[in-house]
Amino acid sequence: MMTQSQRSTLLYSIPFVILSIPLIAMQFTKEVNWTVSDFLVMGILLFATVFTIDFVLKKFKTLKSRLILIFAIVTLLVLVWAELAVGIFGSPLAGS
Repeated sequence: MMTQSQRSTLLYSIPFVILSIPLIAMQFTKEVNWTVSDFLVMGILLFATVFTIDFVLKKFKTLKSRLILIFAIVTLLVLVWAELAVGIFGSPLAGS
């Protein structure tokens, strides 16, 4: 069984691993071309998501409420990411 500290450490290391994927890919191909602002925005999204999930895991005790809230948080992350990436909703966030 993991302690709460170990779980938090594991959770907060996930964004670093995810952000290292495009960083490593940029070393091998020209098709991945992220700027500092891309890393900054994605880092904010990922760390905000992990912070919120960690908060849910600490404050809610029932498995059902945890799963529902974490599913909603991850769904929101995917929708915001998709909007920023390709503009599926046509909001000003996607740019022109």
